[in-house]
Amino acid sequence: MTHESSQPDEDLRAALSRVVAVIDPTLADRLEHDVESYLDLIDATQQASKEIDRLLHAAVTSARLAGASWDRIGHRLGISRQAAQQRFGRPAARSETISTEATRRLTPVTAFDEMEALAEAGRHGWHSVGFGMYFHDLARSEEQWEHRRVGAFGARQKDLQHAGWQRIGSMWFPWAYYKRPTGRPAETT
Repeated sequence: MTHESSQPDEDLRAALSRVVAVIDPTLADRLEHDVESYLDLIDATQQASKEIDRLLHAAVTSARLAGASWDRIGHRLGISRQAAQQRFGRPAARSETISTEATRRLTPVTAFDEMEALAEAGRHGWHSVGFGMYFHDLARSEEQWEHRRVGAFGARQKDLQHAGWQRIGSMWFPWAYYKRPTGRPAETT
């Protein structure tokens, strides 16, 4: 194995180690003298592993929404198309939202058209209050809204919050969604 091919693995391992350290900041010092700390290390590592598995499921869902086939996804995972579909193909339970004058569901939308659809809805006073696979749940207000989608990996999220953007729900890997009112009255149709 060359240095070039092992470096990404080493970088990932270091980053994941930092994550485990964040889960329990006292762990590193306790490992020097406390047998129980090794069991705590197992707990923290298992917690991180479960979250990585959730992120993998979200990444596969995102790839499917972007149009990737089960064959290509299976190839990337080193498993068959059928195995990928069996493991990741069950859609998450989706709550149904009844449309009213104050709420509605924007569907179907994908990673390729959702921001344009949200921009149009935002001009008419609708803003996202939740989202999932192929949809955004919207609430109505009297002013226009703007929406942003940013990568879940970067530091931009803090900058957006400082600029008055509100985070919408929890992260939908690999994206985080934000909204803010513009102060302009909603357009009427």
